Amino acid sequence: MVKISFNTPFVQKPGPKKDVEALVAERELEILTHDSSSGRCLLTLLGLAFILTGVIVGGACIYKYFMPRHRVFRGEMCYFENDDNGMDGETEPYFLPVSEEADIREDENIAIIDVPVPKFSDSDPAAIVHDFDRLLTAYLDLQLGNCYVIPLNTSIVMPPRNLMDLFAKLSTGSYLPQTYLVREELVAAEEIEDVSDLGIFIYQICGGKKTFRLQRREPITGFQKRSAERCLKIRHFPNEFVVETRICRQ
Repeated sequence: MVKISFNTPFVQKPGPKKDVEALVAERELEILTHDSSSGRCLLTLLGLAFILTGVIVGGACIYKYFMPRHRVFRGEMCYFENDDNGMDGETEPYFLPVSEEADIREDENIAIIDVPVPKFSDSDPAAIVHDFDRLLTAYLDLQLGNCYVIPLNTSIVMPPRNLMDLFAKLSTGSYLPQTYLVREELVAAEEIEDVSDLGIFIYQICGGKKTFRLQRREPITGFQKRSAERCLKIRHFPNEFVVETRICRQ
């Protein structure tokens, strides 16, 4: 008996089906991978946008609440005075420039004055704070590091709005008044042990330093021997005239 067999080409047909299934699965995996990658990119972009928004909002808050809200001006003023030995004030006046920087914060009712190291020797560098809320003025001797506090003289020191206008005109260079010198004599009295209750601005310049309360005294005319006194002399312009503040310690 003869057995006849045939090699049919359809025996391996399941192969292409498996290839199609694998291709479909690979495609689905590619789609899922692409979707996952897109999702990660979207989440990353959302995270970056959130961080950027936080930085912008945080920066605005820091600027609003922590950065000083003020305008800084630089001004110069000339004053003149006649020689006391002149007759009937007919001697020629001499001019001497006085310059300073002003940090004026109108919304906080404060004026911080920086009197730099002068070009002339007959004056001393200092920092001055005029606190119009607490009605106090503080002087910081930048050479010795001592602080002095006295009630604010509102008859001389202009309020922040007027000071701002004055310094704005001075900073343009087109307004340079030639005015007179006003002298005031102050003497250090008792030492202030705690300056924390004098306000944050005075505390910022006087905290940790020897601080004294000041009293006014009438200027002494003529020659007086004051070898026992150590005096600080500050020329500044809290108004449209120059004030020479002389602060002495016994």
